[in-house]
Amino acid sequence: MFKSDFNQALNDYKKVRRSEAVQAVLSRIVGSAESADLLSYDEVRSKLQAVEKNTQQLQEIPLDAIVGSVGRYHDFTRKFLPKSSIDEMRWARVKASTMGLSGLPPIEVYQIGEVYFVRDGNHRVSVAREMGNTYIQAYVTEVKTKVSLTPDATPDDLIIKAEQVRFLEKTNLDKSRPDADLTATKAGAFPTLLEHIEVHRYFMGLEQNRGIPYPESAAHWYDAVFLPIANIIKNRGLLKEFPDRTVVDLYLWAADHRAELEGEIGWDIGPEAALRDLAEKHRGNTVSAIMNFLAKVLSKLQPPLLEDGPPPGTWRDRLSKMTVLEHIFNDVVVALDDSPNAWHALDMAINLGHFEHSRIHGIHIHPPGSENHDHSTSEETFNRHCQNAGISGYDFQSFSGDISTILCASAKYSDLLLLPLNHPPDDKPISRLNSGLTAIIRGCPTPILTVPGPQRGFKNILLAFDSSLKAVEAMFIAAYFGTQFSSNLYVVTSEDGFSGAEGALDQARTYLADFPLQAKYILSKASIPEAIKDVQDQAEIDLILMGGYGGSILRDLVAGSVVDQVLREIRLPVLICR
Repeated sequence: MFKSDFNQALNDYKKVRRSEAVQAVLSRIVGSAESADLLSYDEVRSKLQAVEKNTQQLQEIPLDAIVGSVGRYHDFTRKFLPKSSIDEMRWARVKASTMGLSGLPPIEVYQIGEVYFVRDGNHRVSVAREMGNTYIQAYVTEVKTKVSLTPDATPDDLIIKAEQVRFLEKTNLDKSRPDADLTATKAGAFPTLLEHIEVHRYFMGLEQNRGIPYPESAAHWYDAVFLPIANIIKNRGLLKEFPDRTVVDLYLWAADHRAELEGEIGWDIGPEAALRDLAEKHRGNTVSAIMNFLAKVLSKLQPPLLEDGPPPGTWRDRLSKMTVLEHIFNDVVVALDDSPNAWHALDMAINLGHFEHSRIHGIHIHPPGSENHDHSTSEETFNRHCQNAGISGYDFQSFSGDISTILCASAKYSDLLLLPLNHPPDDKPISRLNSGLTAIIRGCPTPILTVPGPQRGFKNILLAFDSSLKAVEAMFIAAYFGTQFSSNLYVVTSEDGFSGAEGALDQARTYLADFPLQAKYILSKASIPEAIKDVQDQAEIDLILMGGYGGSILRDLVAGSVVDQVLREIRLPVLICR
């Protein structure tokens, strides 16, 4: 070793020490989120319950992947800059040796996942990084653990990984479900998942009347609870909207949001609705705040009838993002009052619920200022109806306020709104302006089923079709009902004031031909209400399907609409689509 080489090495040491001092000061000033400390191998091995193998392999490893040390993690920074505790003479001798013929001998490391911990050769790593090298030769001993570490791992990540190891040790999911995507970015996630599994295990035991081994309950929870929601998260593209989060993060976030929503609205909602609302609330918060402010201002300036509802196709668009389409009416809201028709509407919801396995939410609304209104009789009647019918999922809520506002807000978290039809829209413009039913039809984000009397089932269904976007929504449900209930379907199109009637009927015929149902297509010269009456004379129609208001608000207000006329003149259940 030449003296000049050693002196140069000493100068190099002083440079890297200054670099370390500068970085330490900058980290304190700016509060760097990236840890500057090396990880302790012994601590990592203990927390991750790692097991060392007995074999070594000589490899070239990336210097950036070395994140810790066995015993000298306090002597170097994460980038292996030497701290004040390092003997400058020893560092300089290692550096000077690289200037001769000997070079740097291989180091010894432990490997956990994608990262390495120096067992012997910390000074050589420091010198190699100072020289600008990107790789170094090392004897590698692999260390097995249930989780993997990456080069960007921090002490906080280590806490999360330790929790994940305990989670996998208890659940055995890494063996029973080896493809499971179970990673998290926040401490506390895995203890919370264990709580979810414990609750699931408790109810499994009650249902099966036996003690459930923890790994068995964990596998069942993963298949029945976690995986369906994980699929929703992936299929809805939520990982792209929240790129710094994992499926586990969003699952727990959605669970918390779902509980918060249920506390606000008073009933159980499905994971689809919770995730949809979560995404909407965290997408464009500034724009949403402005729009909400404008909506509140406009609500003071115009009656509910003149407010714009959701655009056509919104409900269908939501359905297209659902992961499971065996049933499309999972949550049904029934508006209740003290009229007999309210209980007819509930009976129809129950009848539908038996096929759809729906959760039924009864909402009793009384006028503002009547907060002391006694709704106990309505609640008892509602509960009795549901219990006698064998409905497992149902709840009752009572509200005071504007009926259309409350129902439209409640329908946001449901798939269908059922209304007792006690007061059909009047044929006078002034009456239509103040019609609560009209306001609900315009503002409701989901289909509405009006019930004017005893429910009739779904044997014979009539679809009033004019090829509008809202009528297409009705045709979608007609195909679904016809398939689910083996219904006879009557498709009626009127030529009265509609030049495209034949094309509309052909459109319906083409679409419905792909479904296993019996359909009859009728082209009528009469108006839609008259055509419906004609079909009713020939067949016992149980349900009418049609699109909602198609004209402008002012035109429908002045001239009336086919929807209002059907509701007024045809005493049958009518399902109206957005």
